[in-house]
Amino acid sequence: MADDVIIGGDGDHIVQVRFNRPDKKNAITTAMYDAMAGALEAAERDRSVRVVLFLGGAGCFTAGNDLNDFRERPPSDAASPAFRFIKALAQSTVPLIAAVDGVAIGIGTTMLLHCDVVLASEAARFQMPFVNLGLVPEAGSTYLLPKMLGHARAADLVLRAKPFDAATAAALGFVTEICPAAEIEATAHAIARDIAAKPPAAMRRTKALLKSDQAAVETRIDAEVAEYAERLASAELKEAVAAFLEKREPDFRRLIEDPMDIETFKTSLQDEAPPEGVDGALRALWHEAKGDWHEAHRQAQHQG
Repeated sequence: MADDVIIGGDGDHIVQVRFNRPDKKNAITTAMYDAMAGALEAAERDRSVRVVLFLGGAGCFTAGNDLNDFRERPPSDAASPAFRFIKALAQSTVPLIAAVDGVAIGIGTTMLLHCDVVLASEAARFQMPFVNLGLVPEAGSTYLLPKMLGHARAADLVLRAKPFDAATAAALGFVTEICPAAEIEATAHAIARDIAAKPPAAMRRTKALLKSDQAAVETRIDAEVAEYAERLASAELKEAVAAFLEKREPDFRRLIEDPMDIETFKTSLQDEAPPEGVDGALRALWHEAKGDWHEAHRQAQHQG
């Protein structure tokens, strides 16, 4: 992991967490999640810590999960580093500040829902592309977004995986303040020092009161973790990741999920009718595939 995430203090009771993989657009690995979860857990225990400040690099906050690492070491349960990090964010009574310049994708956007101050440069771009990857959103976002935005606007962002800019993020309530890129880190540090100078116990108690629905958030995070872990084994995710790594568009049209796998589906094309339980869009797909199968079978016989 060697310095892929840099964690340290600045002498003002502030812990700084910086994404530091510029060659990979600060994509987050399992090892980085482990380090960040540990830093948040330690900050929660250490009463001398008064602020945690998240930073990226010039032109890039984070592109989200590193898909190669993600494929090799998928998070499987609540003890996985990625989910530990999310839980630590949600449970933190320490004020959290984020300074976003450039892209903030996936967790780079959803983690901001747990931050108390979010600064963004004019170049900041946000997106939650979970559905595009065959996944479900995480970090309690399926609870927090509808509460913050209403169902329709939340659905527009997550079901369509729409990217949005800093001005839109500010209008929606994701962002506290928009700053020039050249000034964003200095502004973030100034705000962090201002918060750190205030009475620390009162600050933590006030934050806890502001997050009065904490139990509901954590319950939703647990539900998301279970769904997310299940989706990691899906054919949709495999196709999405393969398409990304092969630099092509994914093709989900012929993917079959439970209760019937693709081999069973292929075998059933020799039957007169689709198997029991195949209905709706899947039934239409079966008939289309059966027509293709018959044509291929006819041509094979003709060539033979």
